[in-house]
Amino acid sequence: MFFMFYCLEKRLMMRRKTLLLLLFVLSIISTKIHAQNSEEPPLNDATLSALIDYALEHQPAVKKATIDQEITDLQVKNKLADWYPQVNFNYNYQRNFQLPVNIVDGNSIRFGVDNSSALQFTATQNIFNRDVLLASRTKDDVRFIAEKQVENAKINLVANVSRSFYDLLATQQQLRITEENIAMLARSLKDARARYDAGVADKTDYQRATIALNNAQASKRAIEEALRAKLANLKYLINYPEDRELTLQYDSATLENEIYLDTLSTAVYTQRVEYQQLQAQLRLQEANVKYNKWSYIPSVSANGAYIRNFQNNALSKLYSQGFPNSYAALTLGFPIFQGGKRKNNISIAQKQVEQTRLDIENFTNQVNSEYQSALAQYKASMANYLALKENMELAAEVHRIIELQYREGIKTYLELITAQTDLRAAQINYYNAVYSLLSSKIDVLKAQGAINVK
Repeated sequence: MFFMFYCLEKRLMMRRKTLLLLLFVLSIISTKIHAQNSEEPPLNDATLSALIDYALEHQPAVKKATIDQEITDLQVKNKLADWYPQVNFNYNYQRNFQLPVNIVDGNSIRFGVDNSSALQFTATQNIFNRDVLLASRTKDDVRFIAEKQVENAKINLVANVSRSFYDLLATQQQLRITEENIAMLARSLKDARARYDAGVADKTDYQRATIALNNAQASKRAIEEALRAKLANLKYLINYPEDRELTLQYDSATLENEIYLDTLSTAVYTQRVEYQQLQAQLRLQEANVKYNKWSYIPSVSANGAYIRNFQNNALSKLYSQGFPNSYAALTLGFPIFQGGKRKNNISIAQKQVEQTRLDIENFTNQVNSEYQSALAQYKASMANYLALKENMELAAEVHRIIELQYREGIKTYLELITAQTDLRAAQINYYNAVYSLLSSKIDVLKAQGAINVK
């Protein structure tokens, strides 16, 4: 019998261990699956719009501005809460070790009881209070400024991400052209060596080809390092993990079609977020003038209380009988003389209004200057783009002809190398001009207040 119980117990222990092991394995698998599901997919073949969406969701600067907006909203609610009745409850217990003494007809007599307690309910309602009135009248402008601060952070982020995206694309194009040039130079070096071995040309041709190929490979390494740095900067701007892969997707033809802009339009400074913030700031300053003028108006509040007192010499019978009392009151507060402080505060508030109006005037001039500068840069970039596009087409045609003439023995190898160098430079300059023009367009749109992030 004992042996049977022992075997049964052994089986139960083995089953418990197996079950615990199975649960442990399942928990590990579940944790890994959850981690894989919670991890966001990498940005593969990301377009500019995808990068902007990712940045707007993950960038700390935008998140911080959003949190500031939420804090501002809570602060406004705190100020407005003073319009509601303020209800409080107080409990008090007092033990008198020596009763207070009163003098009656020259005799000292102790009055009171050993134990006393009180329950107090008090309520206060503001009727006129300039602090609460100011919060009520300015709440919309305060929230508006915080909202526009978030919008401004998003606009700056969109502009910076777009510039970084175009800069990265320009560098990628440089790398592509350099790799194509290396392949071309490698073929030229092979041909020059074959011509030298055949006794058709001297060794200077393939030596020049070797020099040109080495220079191109060194240039490629420099461009690759610059590409890594610019990719790291783009990841920083969108708050993308450094150790995750990021690849871009773009269509050169589509981007080239997006370079155009209406240069006859004018800057509308009222569309700028900064101008809208200054207008709201002006309204707040004007409300502050009224607030200081309200200091001559008495503050009025209604208040009341219900108090229930308990008194008894015996602690056990303290709450056996209560003695209630209650009251309601109207409180009016008016400072009579403050040494000219109220008048000075009004003058300060009026001066601040004048300063804000000057800030608005200065900003309108600044917007016009920014727009004209950005537009001038855009027009210059457009002229540069058109010239370099023609140069690239001419350089490609020249290279094609000289390469054919070189193979026929009409042109020298030096002329072929020069044509290849000119073509590579023309191609790189062209793509730099395209992406520089796109960046200039971003600056014009930002100056116009035309970047929409809502």
